[in-house]
Amino acid sequence: MPATLPQPEPNAQGPAVASASGTTPAPRTPQPLSAGDISRIVEMAWEDRTPFEDVEREYGLPEAEVIALMRRTMKPSSFRMWRKRMAGRQTKHRGLNEARRAG
Repeated sequence: MPATLPQPEPNAQGPAVASASGTTPAPRTPQPLSAGDISRIVEMAWEDRTPFEDVEREYGLPEAEVIALMRRTMKPSSFRMWRKRMAGRQTKHRGLNEARRAG
């Protein structure tokens, strides 16, 4: 019988990796998302004040994967409405928020 390996915690970041800008967490191995996780990600994506960076930190999904998830789980008209709302919305990008405050 093969031994089972312990699974990392859902929010575990993995070992740190040195980069040009300092030490950053290593990318996680993608874990299958439960129906509850998908529901929460969709909810966070619809929220105006929740940046994509928070979704990535909590679930390991970068913005492009959140968009792909939204496309798969929503009706086409709902997806288009969401994309229209999110287009250029500064509150969905932490970097844009910080640049706007500093400027």
